[in-house]
Amino acid sequence: MAASITKGDVQVGLALPTLTVDVTARTVVMGASASRDWQPQHHDHAHAMAAQGNDIFLNTPNQAGFIQRYLTDWTGPQGRLGKLRFRMGRSICVGHTLTFDATVTALATDDTGCCWADLSVVLKADGEVATTALARIAIPADDGDNPWAREGDAWQPSALGDVTPPTS
Repeated sequence: MAASITKGDVQVGLALPTLTVDVTARTVVMGASASRDWQPQHHDHAHAMAAQGNDIFLNTPNQAGFIQRYLTDWTGPQGRLGKLRFRMGRSICVGHTLTFDATVTALATDDTGCCWADLSVVLKADGEVATTALARIAIPADDGDNPWAREGDAWQPSALGDVTPPTS
């Protein structure tokens, strides 16, 4: 099992490693299928081209899943997503290359001892901003801590601010 980061490994301003993902028809269709989204713009090339003039594109749950994967790949298995807000600014279609980047914007420890990292995430499709996100993820305070063991009153992700729309 991969090691998790701990609070001591993180500081405000830390840039996460970039993740690059190529979008294939399989990526789009499998994401739509997994979320039971049978809208034709997510699986029917001919319909998508006729309706909007571009190929099939990622649906909202698929983008959310990719953002979550990016963040938990960084934290390791002990990282636990508490909040995620994102705003999609353009379609992400077959053939695009996605680039995920994020920066730690705040660190806090709540009254229960849970450590939180707030992150600003930018998802680009072929170099253009497609989606922006704010995330709050629980990280272990030390090697003996496990955010997944928190429940009830010990699990209280606080509210995130508003997400700024992507700029072109």
